[in-house]
Amino acid sequence: MNDFPLTLFYDGACPVCSLEMDHLRERSRDGRLVFVDIAAPSFDAARYGATLDAMNAEIHGLLPDGSMLRGVEVLRRAYAAAGLGWVLQPTGWAPLAPLAEAAYRLFARHRRRISRCAAPFIHAVRARRAERTMRRMARCRGGACEVDGRGRS
Repeated sequence: MNDFPLTLFYDGACPVCSLEMDHLRERSRDGRLVFVDIAAPSFDAARYGATLDAMNAEIHGLLPDGSMLRGVEVLRRAYAAAGLGWVLQPTGWAPLAPLAEAAYRLFARHRRRISRCAAPFIHAVRARRAERTMRRMARCRGGACEVDGRGRS
């Protein structure tokens, strides 16, 4: 079964969510992940057989065969696609899976409040990433720039 591309439906109005999607986007430049911001004015959840309320309640992921995934399973697969599968692998283990799902649901319900509290951290991470990108771009020569550290721009 082909799991890619995996389409991630995330809340772009949530700073924590956006920060994490930026991280995954930066790590996965091979087309394995597609990002769709459900906070965009033109987004239509009905197009995917869902409601905006349901998609706001937890992250959703769409597989190429049309299957829709939700919650921690989406994150596990997205991290695997980005080469970071080991980070969330324990969330799939039988004893930890229910705890991971409960913790994720708690985060999802309070993500905007968490984002407000974490704002200084989020701004610092974004500034550090921008600075790193600028340093890489400064090494451009003859129109060929190394932006992602792997020789691709």
